[in-house]
Amino acid sequence: MQTELYLDCNATTPVLPAIAEAVMTALSLEFGNPSSSHMTGVRAKARMEHTRSLARQVMGASSGQVIFTSGATEGIQMAVISALQAAKHQPMPEQPLLLYGATEHKAVPNTLTHWAQLFEIKAEVRAIPVDQRGRLDLDFLAEHAGRALMICTMAVNNETGCYQDLKAIEATIRAHNPSVPWMVDCVQALGKLELELANTSIDYAPFSGHKLYAPKGIGWLYVRKGQPLTPVIAGGGQESGQRSGTENGTGIAALQALFEMMLQPDGPLASHTLQLGYRQRLIDTLQRAFPTLVFNQDHAVSVPTTLNFSVPGFSSKELMDLFDAAGIRVSSGSACSSKVTRSFVLDAMGLPAWQSESAIRLSFGPALQADELDTICQRINTAVAALATSCLLDSGTDEDKFGLKGLIQFKVEGSCCWLYVDPATDHCVVIDPLDSLNERLERLIRCQDLTPIAILDTHGHADHASSGTALRAALLDQIPAQYHAVDSLGWPQAATEKHTLHDHSQHPTLTLGQRRVLRAPLPGHTDDSVALLLTRDQSASPSTPENIEFAFCGDTILAGTLGRTNFSNSQPAALYHSLQRLHRWLGPDTLLCPAHDYQHRLATSLAAELRLNGLLAQVCQHTLSQDAFVTAKAELDAQLTDRPGTELLCGAFQGDGTPSQANEIDHLELEHWRAQGKTMTLLDIREPHEFALSPEPEAINIPLSRLMDRVAELRQLRKPLVLICRSGSRSLLASQSLRRLGLDGITHVAGGYALS
Repeated sequence: MQTELYLDCNATTPVLPAIAEAVMTALSLEFGNPSSSHMTGVRAKARMEHTRSLARQVMGASSGQVIFTSGATEGIQMAVISALQAAKHQPMPEQPLLLYGATEHKAVPNTLTHWAQLFEIKAEVRAIPVDQRGRLDLDFLAEHAGRALMICTMAVNNETGCYQDLKAIEATIRAHNPSVPWMVDCVQALGKLELELANTSIDYAPFSGHKLYAPKGIGWLYVRKGQPLTPVIAGGGQESGQRSGTENGTGIAALQALFEMMLQPDGPLASHTLQLGYRQRLIDTLQRAFPTLVFNQDHAVSVPTTLNFSVPGFSSKELMDLFDAAGIRVSSGSACSSKVTRSFVLDAMGLPAWQSESAIRLSFGPALQADELDTICQRINTAVAALATSCLLDSGTDEDKFGLKGLIQFKVEGSCCWLYVDPATDHCVVIDPLDSLNERLERLIRCQDLTPIAILDTHGHADHASSGTALRAALLDQIPAQYHAVDSLGWPQAATEKHTLHDHSQHPTLTLGQRRVLRAPLPGHTDDSVALLLTRDQSASPSTPENIEFAFCGDTILAGTLGRTNFSNSQPAALYHSLQRLHRWLGPDTLLCPAHDYQHRLATSLAAELRLNGLLAQVCQHTLSQDAFVTAKAELDAQLTDRPGTELLCGAFQGDGTPSQANEIDHLELEHWRAQGKTMTLLDIREPHEFALSPEPEAINIPLSRLMDRVAELRQLRKPLVLICRSGSRSLLASQSLRRLGLDGITHVAGGYALS
């Protein structure tokens, strides 16, 4: 395993050795309860008060209360409860507001909403807008501050590093509401900004130790002198009765060591000037590595320890997988909202959707050393070189490239695009192209020196024009001249040769190396829907169902459902007959490669769908009339709800009976299997550049994007198949998909390499 380079310090930080030593000393030698009157307790009490004094120095707060908490979230609760409790006993303004910055950590608006409801305070929780830099709209604040019961802002944003102009905010607030409680989240400011709280009218300021090299579970809250403070935890009266419970002595010892480190003039934490230098070097490295990279922040108003960027053509997950394989830990947006697919912070700043959806946050701490930075920059360059060998970036060199053969799947949210490359001739076809993938596909095709003979759609689209037109224009010099003239779905007008299927129907065909691509009408989802059938070879007509390896049927059959038929150009009755034709044309294990994959099944087959989709089974078994099908299909389509501004859903998910749990083992059991010499095939499904950066010698690398190309081969394996990836997410999806397709003996490694 390569050394981990940790660049996610805005999420949490490692505990520095000196701080860890202070914790161990407190655990073993200075473990007294500060409330005890014996000497051990007296020493613990003295350390706690000394640490409280150091906190005041760090914050620049000679007066006011310092209350030790479990972290910033608890401090936020204390501040909000105190402000709302005070508001209940004061005259209530008309249409009262609880204001917070639109880019604030979700802990703040969620806390405001929660406690306002419990206190039965009917105040609107409203976001203060920000500009494109992330700075608060002071005009909005001036207009609404007078009706505010509390105002919450943050010193430094956790995603972009944007710091607020606290003096300007204070002047605005106090000019329009001199006594309103003002809380400033100072979590990300610690060690990055000079704080002089005594010179401000900030009423509450929560802090968290684990954001700056102390352990998790310790923090503190600053409360300006004279401001109300309502205890949240009652009990034994610790912390002057404001926060009961035995104090966290080891956490406080850690803070003491941290504060002493921060107050050293020539201590181990980098100066602001040095941090700026580190940031610039990272900026230079990233911009050389990714020439099209876009920063999602204004560095002039951001702390130097945070970089937030997006790279056109790459999702945040792809970049995280790449950095992880290189041993560099970064995050996508906020670690506290890892399930969110886009950044609400960047959305609030008005940045384009693609930047919000693909953002990467790189954050280092002030303890970063110059030699670590050297290694980080080297690793970034190595990672990008691996991307270039996958043709995902232009390298400008003639270095060896990973081969691109067979079927490759591309996904953007629920949409699928397919590329098939003939291994012998390097001729290829693109099926169901997507705008957001055009640049990547063009780069891949040119980099691999492929010859595209067709860029095909399986149907016209109700809500957008075909992406194939632009891709075809971009690759026109690569496409053979006889295939330039095409129809509305991209089919070359010169491809008029007919080929016969098992039911004796004849269809136009394209020659693709040793295979054929047939186009057969498949009306239903739309009146122009077609099936594109890829044969295993060029055996003589008629092609048997077993000779059709892949069927690209667009939105006719999706995994777990049938394509919708309530568009103006849909034909529900025609779909009934199209499904029966597919049943005649295809073998049970022919892979159906859809245009949409909403449930992460990758692909499906007639065998799987007939087993799990009762409506389809009745149609194919001729136990349901056309009229009954049309009625049932209308009921299914009625479940779809289209929302303005969102992608149209092309099928209502029915539920397909796939077990929620896949066979899984952890890394310890995998090692036990290896030690026992258990018969198995270990399949690493990371992308080739990830595998090259951190290879597993005992594994076969079949990327998830190419897994469907190898299904027939995997069916023939006589050994149990064990799937592994970076974190276990992809291996879980792959194992579920393969099991759904009828493959047995599939196990995945939960947690993947991350837990090994």
